[in-house]
Amino acid sequence: MHTHLIQRTTWRACIRIAPMQNVRIPIPHDTSVPVQSGDRRRARFLSTRPLMRAWMLLLVCLLPLTAIAQDHMAAMAPTAMSQHPTLGATAAFDTSGRLWLVDAMGGHVRLRYSDDLGKTLSAPVNVNAQAEAIYATADNRPKIAIGAHDELYVSWSEMLAKKFTGFVRFSRSLDGGKHFSTPINVHHDRAETTHGFDALAVDGQGRVMVAWIDKRARIAALAEGKPYAGSGIYYSWSNDKGASFVTERKLIDHSCECCRIVLARAPNGEVAAFFRSISGDNIRDHAYGVLPADGRKVHVERATFNQWHIAGCPEQGPGLMIGADGTRHAVWYESKDRPTIWYGQLDPGHPPRHARVVATLGASHADVTVAGKAVWITWNQIDAQGFSLMARHSIDGGLHFDEARQLATATGAAGSPQWVMRGSQPYVAWNTSDGFRLISVGGKAR
Repeated sequence: MHTHLIQRTTWRACIRIAPMQNVRIPIPHDTSVPVQSGDRRRARFLSTRPLMRAWMLLLVCLLPLTAIAQDHMAAMAPTAMSQHPTLGATAAFDTSGRLWLVDAMGGHVRLRYSDDLGKTLSAPVNVNAQAEAIYATADNRPKIAIGAHDELYVSWSEMLAKKFTGFVRFSRSLDGGKHFSTPINVHHDRAETTHGFDALAVDGQGRVMVAWIDKRARIAALAEGKPYAGSGIYYSWSNDKGASFVTERKLIDHSCECCRIVLARAPNGEVAAFFRSISGDNIRDHAYGVLPADGRKVHVERATFNQWHIAGCPEQGPGLMIGADGTRHAVWYESKDRPTIWYGQLDPGHPPRHARVVATLGASHADVTVAGKAVWITWNQIDAQGFSLMARHSIDGGLHFDEARQLATATGAAGSPQWVMRGSQPYVAWNTSDGFRLISVGGKAR
């Protein structure tokens, strides 16, 4: 891989940073790696030495050059069998307002719930009885989705013995989390290759939809001496509440290898995917496509046009929420000139409408949600003081946004923030080394 290309793009801003206490430094690599004891000692040391902290953050900014140049999931390996709770977690509310949370620890996907908006969490239940190596990072973490009758659906990516390989796994509970089915592989393909970065959703007819990054087509192409950039994206669905899945379909060739796929349900009940794709000579912008579950041909179109040329994966997937009026509200990351989070309303095949810069240096892993004309954006921000959870709000459907405001801070590492809706009330689920927090948009930690 050509790391000099990355230096010209993602890291251009890093070399201009001065070691001052208030400097903001871009950290576009995975911020969800569990903090080990050595990291905690370093964090305590840095917190007492602002000048040294800034220099060290600059070094952290530069160190991932090699890691980002990897083909795909190299950076995720250390989290597979961690005996500490990982920061890669996903949350969802059920129809009664109960909050459900999944993460990974000791080779198990753990399920917990809260009836007091995250103030306390129940004892964990293991989704998979038999331990297995599990990816649990910023863009490749266990997922949970809730069915119309509070069925609990959970998916995750299992790490296999061969480097950079995995299977997409699935389990369900039909009795409120008391018991889970024996995990199954979502895909019928059993090749020891990349199947991972799963995305999970339930469509308007109750079908369980799963999409993932898959390298089978790349392997086949290279075996025939043909070039193949990146990975492919495949998807499948279940017509029987997750008891089985149909044979998978290819959505697209040439996707980014390790940026998350986001799935969102449209007003007509269909599920759409938004993801980082590859066009031309490693132009890594984004594409959008509906996941047909009725025999129709798939149709994918380019959806962002920043022209970011980078020969590697930044592990910075996008966010998407489709409003009741069909507006596709999206956030995404690119670093053609400087690390930037964008907001726009997707018009597949054309540049997004009402595109605007949300945040720049130090910003990463954004998410978006919508209720009526209200649109909210959240993201992680890192500076010399550590991580902050930030937000911006629009009351006119995304035409204008207020100034960025801080919702919370973390003294150590932080996972990717995620919007969760309780009716029309949004909350941010934020997992940090300080613990899990559910935070209202008013900034009060729950």
